[in-house]
Formats: sequence, C-alpha cells, structure tokens
Amino acid sequence: MRASRRGFLTGLLASSLTPQLTWADVGAPRFLAAAKTPDGTFRLFGLAQNGEALFDLPLPGRGHAAAAHPTRPEAVAFARRPGTFAQVINCANGAVTATLTSPEGRHFTGHGAFDLAGDLLLTPENDYENGMGCVAIWDRRRGYRRVGDLPSGGIGPHEMLRLPVGLDGAERFVIANGGIDTHPESGRSPLNLPTMRANLTLMDLNGGLEVVELDSALRLNSIRHLAVRPDGLLAFAMQWQGADGTHPPLLGLIRWGEAPRLVQAPAPQHAGMKNYAGSVAFSGDGRQVAITSPRGNAVQLFDAATGAFLRQVDETDVCGLSALEGGFVLTSGKGVIRHIGAEGAPARHDLAFDNHLIAV
Repeated sequence: MRASRRGFLTGLLASSLTPQLTWADVGAPRFLAAAKTPDGTFRLFGLAQNGEALFDLPLPGRGHAAAAHPTRPEAVAFARRPGTFAQVINCANGAVTATLTSPEGRHFTGHGAFDLAGDLLLTPENDYENGMGCVAIWDRRRGYRRVGDLPSGGIGPHEMLRLPVGLDGAERFVIANGGIDTHPESGRSPLNLPTMRANLTLMDLNGGLEVVELDSALRLNSIRHLAVRPDGLLAFAMQWQGADGTHPPLLGLIRWGEAPRLVQAPAPQHAGMKNYAGSVAFSGDGRQVAITSPRGNAVQLFDAATGAFLRQVDETDVCGLSALEGGFVLTSGKGVIRHIGAEGAPARHDLAFDNHLIAV
C-alpha cells in the first residue's frame, strides 16, 4: 500500500470511525489469495479485479484459503491441511486480532464461512482421534470465542459454504465431507480407504443435518470444494482416491432435494485432469461452471444448465478460481492471474499462489 493510504488508515484506526471501516477502506479488493513469496515466506494478498495487489499481510506458514467477513475488512486465514493455524487479520493494518485454536485431537481443514450477519464464523474440523468431522462455531462479538460444536455429517470435512437464505428465512450451510480420515502423524495419507464414503451435508445452526451420498461405486470420489449460485444451484468438485486407470467424474451439480448430476469432459480431456479438481466456480452470469486441475494444468468449462462440456483452457499449475462478470478469473502457482471469458489482460506476480481465490 502507498504511504498515504497507510497514514489515512492509521488515522481512522485511532478515531471513533474505526467501527465503520469497510472493505472499501482497504482498496475494495475483489479477492483474497494466499501465496508464497520468492524469499520463502507466506502472505495473504488482497487483489483487485485486474490482479493488482492492494495489500499483503504475513502468515505464519503456508495458507490454503480464507474467509472474508461480509462487510468489515477482516479475513480469517487458514493453514493448508493438516496445518493448525487460523488467524483473524485486520486487513486495514495487518494486526492479528485473534488466533483460533482447535481442541486437542482436532485440526482445521483450510476453510471456513461466516453467517450472513458476520457475527458467527463456522470452521470445519477433523476430529482425528475419533475419526469424525465437526464444525466449530466462533462468536466474533466476543472476540472469536468458541461457543459451539456441531457434527459435520461425515468424515474429513473440507470446504463449507453458506447457502442463499430460503423462503423460511433460515440460514443453512453445505459441507463437503471428503470422506478421508487422516492423522497429523501420517500427514495427508488417507487411513480409511476400505471404508471411505464422501458426502454432501446440509446443516443448519440448530444442528439439523441432511446428507446426500453418491452411488457406492463412487465412494472413493472425495468431495472437496464447493460453489453456489444465487438461486441455490450447488456445484461440487472431487478428487478420486481409487485405482489408477479409472477416471470418474470430477464435477457435480445439485439442487437440494434432487439427485446430483455428474458431468465430465470428453475422454481425452477428462483423463488429462489426472483425477483431481482443485477449485470450482460459477461464472459471474451463472451460465457456466468450471473446475481447475493443478495436476492437469487445465481449466474446464461446462454449461451450468445442461452439463455440456464447452472448452478447456490450459494453464500451468492452475488452481485458484472465482467468478467475474461474464466469466472467470484464475490464479496459478506460477503467479499468473488470468481472465476467462471476461475483460482484462493477464497479470503476473513473482509469487506462487496457493489453492484458492476467495471472493470478497
């Protein structure tokens, strides 16, 4: 940030206007992304639509994703699984205002989601001592105090998203329970392949759960990442844990209450994704849905209404993906920020962007 902006923010932070700070006061970033710098340190970046870095803040280790507060310039940065840190960062001055700590025997999974008001933060956790998934509830109004604990509805929860509020006014969240049981002592190695079963779980804040599973033949297809359209259509991305030589679908679409639809590219392009979808997003107009594969160095685009494959865009080590008006924006481990089907020239930073590009 320029010195003038930093000085302006310092003045605000020392005044009674502090509670009124919004994302506009830190440059109105469109996205948050964790990245590794050339000197080997890790930082959280606020990015403009054109790829400009509006701010960058230090992280204690490799980041995975972040949760952006709905209105305040405040982000919760999560370590890459099975890392343990989750820090609440004031994006106006870089201060770590809270550090979240899971109970012994648990760790965060790299993601989290705020409720609509921004008063509660929900974080999926792996209860590795008991081999089950949980969701912790943190009260921002009380300094991010841990105030509750709910079951995730499965094993190995990863990403969770808040759904659009329904006609009944209730807030609900969808959890991608990847099905993989891990333990810090074994790193990211799955411990339960003989019994693994991924699912999608619909959860409300009262602990109500509704679970959807794929066909048993796809039980090793780990559901990892999610995207939701304003009308409630949900997209989910998967990572196959089964035998080599098998190439099951990596993308699904579902409206809650209906059966999921699984879609994939033609065989040569689909096999090239190497059984790994890293991120998923709808386009800004909601007409398309896309997945990325850092292993396959590709982005695949589909028609969100029919599931038809549209095209593939090649990009080395691509993983981060988010919506833009008329298309998408992606980030890569090579520092590339690139638009697909939307206006904007590519940008490149001397950085290695991590897995996700989070919309603010």
